[in-house]
Amino acid sequence: MAATIIDGKAFAARVRENVAGHVARLKADHDITPGLAVVLVGEDPASQVYVRSKGKMTREVGMKSVEHKLPATAEQDALLKLIDDLNNDAEIHGILVQLPLPEHMDEKRVVNAVSPAKDVDGFHISNVGLLGTGQKSMVPCTPLGCLMMLRDHHGDLSGMNAVVIGRSNIVGKPMAQLLLGDSCTVTMAHSRTRDLPDVVRRADIVVAAVGRPEMVPGDWIKEGATVIDVGINRIETGDKTKLVGDVDFDSAKDRAGAITPVPGGVGPMTIACLLANTVTACCRANGLEEPEGLTV
Repeated sequence: MAATIIDGKAFAARVRENVAGHVARLKADHDITPGLAVVLVGEDPASQVYVRSKGKMTREVGMKSVEHKLPATAEQDALLKLIDDLNNDAEIHGILVQLPLPEHMDEKRVVNAVSPAKDVDGFHISNVGLLGTGQKSMVPCTPLGCLMMLRDHHGDLSGMNAVVIGRSNIVGKPMAQLLLGDSCTVTMAHSRTRDLPDVVRRADIVVAAVGRPEMVPGDWIKEGATVIDVGINRIETGDKTKLVGDVDFDSAKDRAGAITPVPGGVGPMTIACLLANTVTACCRANGLEEPEGLTV
């Protein structure tokens, strides 16, 4: 039987609707408007598209959207000064510095200059440490979105065997921490894992985030497993290009119990969770109850 398709686009729309409801209540009950500032350095076309999309969706849910653009030639000190100003701006609850940065900038230093409380990307070393030790933190958006979809599909994840393929700081490592937090038995795998097909075949949940197009074929998937495909890879097909994931969707959907497509799966959840994180940061900053359904 063909797998259930987990519609990330529809799920993200529900998350944004939930965010909008919380924003409206914050305005009505507390006269507070959550604010998100996005900083773009340079003119990378893909980054410009992402920033425009984030700004549009931020405004659509009723939040304050601020964009700061610096030229690619900007000095790092100018960027750090801007971040410091945003850290001290009471109307800004979330700060996102669009990556990648120009080569002359120290990405780690810039990321860690953002106040951990406003780090809605969840990349600050303090948030990484808090998440890794099971404490309250800002959670990276993509893994948070994956966890939301898994919880929605399965309910309780306790005791399930999960394999995360990919060990990046942005997706793989925090994803494993979140699954551990939900009492899964977690295996961290990657491109150099020995007997990787057999490792994957034991998993009830497979999260593929390795960045290799269609690396995981269907015969690696356990019958009935849930597959979350984080990969977004552009490949050539004749004289055209198309987007594919890290999983071979056509063969995997005949074995999996549920699977996310590419595009239209995990991707839309990332911005939705960025908005959710901003509302969470706003509530924490003002000593208010955190929004139900939008946090870990």
